[in-house]
Amino acid sequence: MEIITKMFEGMKTYLIQSIPDIRITDVVEMLILAVILYNVMLWIKNTRAWALLKGILVLSAFILVAYLFHMDTILWLANKTINVGIIAVVVIFQPELRRALEQLGRNKMLGFLVSDSGKVMEDKFSDKTMNEILKATFEMSKVKTGALIVIERKTPLAEYERTGIVVDGVVTSQLLLNIFEHNTPLHDGAVIVRGNRVVAATCYLPLSDNMEISKDLGTRHRAGVGVSEATDSITVIVSEETGRVSVAFEGTLKRELDRDTLKEELQKLIEENESAKGRKLKLLKGWQKNEKKADK
Repeated sequence: MEIITKMFEGMKTYLIQSIPDIRITDVVEMLILAVILYNVMLWIKNTRAWALLKGILVLSAFILVAYLFHMDTILWLANKTINVGIIAVVVIFQPELRRALEQLGRNKMLGFLVSDSGKVMEDKFSDKTMNEILKATFEMSKVKTGALIVIERKTPLAEYERTGIVVDGVVTSQLLLNIFEHNTPLHDGAVIVRGNRVVAATCYLPLSDNMEISKDLGTRHRAGVGVSEATDSITVIVSEETGRVSVAFEGTLKRELDRDTLKEELQKLIEENESAKGRKLKLLKGWQKNEKKADK
């Protein structure tokens, strides 16, 4: 018993000596750092930096493997290029960094800490929205009205949304037809659809540098392919010259689609949303079930 008592006393003494003296200011400092880190991660997720971060994680895993297996050449190359890589990241994401600093300067500290960038959009792309887009697309196709409709998926399109004019209206065929009508203020540029709402019109999109795109296609098609290369969005394009309907996704362009083919492409969005909703409901039910067990 004496040996056990001495062991416990020794462990107690060791733990007391090991635990640092935590002050109130230390706790406040940890909370501030946690909130800042959380907001930085939200900012990364809502910009192109999210894809870059995933790429950096893959490269880090590759370098770790090289370190474990003593691949000296790869480690030497990684060591020589890391400083250049950091500078390249700053140059590439200079617009996003500038906007983040501008937002911090415009808002009060509390507004920065309680950012609304983490709000989850409840209004998802629905079957009704799909039918409204289909109706408007093929009505415009009949009269050869050019259109560019970008449907947001997981990658945020906020940087392109800022180049246009805020609309924030429910997606209807009448709204889309009025936007793209000739000689109207909003007809030039792209419309961005988020969930069941048209969030902005007359938006500027990046043009694709893909040399394989047919030379008979104009700026509208190159813009649709360009935004699909930079994001995971789906873009519906109506040619002003021929009235033909195309869709751009993941850097590829499918041309001369009929109503059924375009519906199949847009149906993937609804199926994706329903599967995501199913996972959320499953997690919620599991959490409620565990809560009931804990109450018993």
